[in-house]
Amino acid sequence: MNREEYQKLVKKHEPKENKLENTIYSFLIGGSIGFLVEGIIQVIMNIFTIGRIEAGTWACLIVIFVSSLFTALGFFDDWMSKAKAGLLLPTTGFAHSVSSSALDYKREGLITGLGSNFFKLAGSVILYGILSAFVLVIVKVIIGG
Repeated sequence: MNREEYQKLVKKHEPKENKLENTIYSFLIGGSIGFLVEGIIQVIMNIFTIGRIEAGTWACLIVIFVSSLFTALGFFDDWMSKAKAGLLLPTTGFAHSVSSSALDYKREGLITGLGSNFFKLAGSVILYGILSAFVLVIVKVIIGG
């Protein structure tokens, strides 16, 4: 069997993905999370009489904690496989990636397990986020803004 025949065979048995359905589902899940977080922000603002920025920070911390907790309890992976980008793109996906990589290596100890693998999945996001921020600051300084 040559490479072309193998690729045809794989394509034939590959499960078909309904992209429109997945897009709509991800949009609804991501929008629901945004709606829920906005509700949390409003509740925090009203209960503690603080500004929107501080309430947003607290809401972000709550979402990160809940996502990490649900990852540790073991059922966030199931949600992630169903909701796809709806849970992956918001802060929940980042918290899940950090928590899951930490949990995968916890048996190897604090240093060689957790410490060395904590940001294994999220490290590239952090790296390129910092790099792009650096480049944008340089551009802003050159332009004179």
